Amino acid sequence: MSRRAVVVGAGLGGLATALRLAGAGWRVQIFERSSSPGGKMNRWASQGYTFDTGPTLLTLRDEFEDLFNAIGQRSDRWVQWVPVEPQGACVFPDGTAFEISGFLPNWMATLRRLDPSAPQQWWTFFRHGAVLYELARRTFLAGAIFQRPDRDTLSLLRRIPMRLAWGVYHRAVERLFDSPYLRRMFDRFPTYVGSSPYATPGMLLVIPYIEQAYGSWYTRGGLYSLVEALVALGRTMDIEMALSAPVTLIERSASGRVQGVRLADGTRWPADVVVFNGDASRTSALLGERRGPALAPPHRSLSGFVLCLGLKRALPRGAHHTVFFSDDYEREFDQLFRQRTFPEDPTVYVCRPSCSDDSVSPPQGESLFIMANAPANGDEGVWDDVRTELAMQRVLRRLEASGFPIPSEAIAVRHVWTPRDLAAALDMPGGAIYGTNSHGWRGAFLRPSLRVRRCPGLYRVGGSVHPGGGTPMVLRSARLVTEMILRDVTS
Repeated sequence: MSRRAVVVGAGLGGLATALRLAGAGWRVQIFERSSSPGGKMNRWASQGYTFDTGPTLLTLRDEFEDLFNAIGQRSDRWVQWVPVEPQGACVFPDGTAFEISGFLPNWMATLRRLDPSAPQQWWTFFRHGAVLYELARRTFLAGAIFQRPDRDTLSLLRRIPMRLAWGVYHRAVERLFDSPYLRRMFDRFPTYVGSSPYATPGMLLVIPYIEQAYGSWYTRGGLYSLVEALVALGRTMDIEMALSAPVTLIERSASGRVQGVRLADGTRWPADVVVFNGDASRTSALLGERRGPALAPPHRSLSGFVLCLGLKRALPRGAHHTVFFSDDYEREFDQLFRQRTFPEDPTVYVCRPSCSDDSVSPPQGESLFIMANAPANGDEGVWDDVRTELAMQRVLRRLEASGFPIPSEAIAVRHVWTPRDLAAALDMPGGAIYGTNSHGWRGAFLRPSLRVRRCPGLYRVGGSVHPGGGTPMVLRSARLVTEMILRDVTS
């Protein structure tokens, strides 16, 4: 008789775990609280304009290939991959702008224009990044945080640039680069895990290394097409999915072992294991425990202020991804994390998928996904209509000052998400996109565990648990938790 698994949450991690378990012969049932699968990797559409409302670029495509291969499939039969070149662009308040190219001769030319010493400095970063990534791949990403290192891993440890890896990320960047523009560009990467470059460890230099070594990808129709592909694959593997079906309790036996789940309508569903794909801080509440607030504000990662605009006419052609930097980056992060308020002058990220994909907007139109970092304070009553309008004006003011004005008369469609909206829609404390922040070594590398030890049979997957946020890490967590489950049930 097949073993039974219940997956609570149909985010990317939940879907990937369900597919891997079904591929191993398990009967899998998914319960999703919202009306659509995907979790944070979702879509919003109106009047022919389509927007990804979560991730807008992918790195480490191998993690996706690994998932498809694990269930005997090829990803290119289910989605159309589009390489993004240039990988992005940076625009600074003084008018300096450049593209980040994955084509090495172009990138070296850009670096030389910024600073004659920059190419050599970048190669130093790249060599260090390769060592850091190989170490992470052998340890942290293998799920072997506390295992005794083997001889090859010890050799890697000896080659780690200690001052860079063990210190503060921003200081490591300062040691590597003289150009203030490159420093600012590299300081952007810790926001990929919802954190500040002034508080994260230098080991996170592995993030820009991965993007620049392995490139950036998009899928035609938007990244949500990946979710649609995984859902379609699940149907071929007899995975059952119930939408608008919130789980209110994970039930346990007298010995404390998982027995199944109870839904909001009172339905009970038995299971041999339960995999929770949601914010790790919600675990206690689902177990019926009283353990204080879900996630204290000082430990929360960043949230976001998101503006989706459908334009009646396309703007002059540009990069798929562009970052428009604020005038004072350190002050911006002080406001985000210490003052916990939306920045007066925010750095603004703009994704223009229409530059790579004509299917996401009407003819002659354009879809813009615009995002600025925000504090995860969506549960504190601060995001009323006045604050929301003020935040939007600050975002648009930064874009206009940076040479990217958006005429109001050109807007056909507009939709806004604040941290309050994200918290409510995705059940994230205050709208914290990545769960806990990655400040300090504990925050960065001692993420909530995949196995809930006090409740045998209960596991977790997703960006708020080990190994962390970002789509490749979520898929890696699905692989690790599936391997863990299969080991546990046979031991």
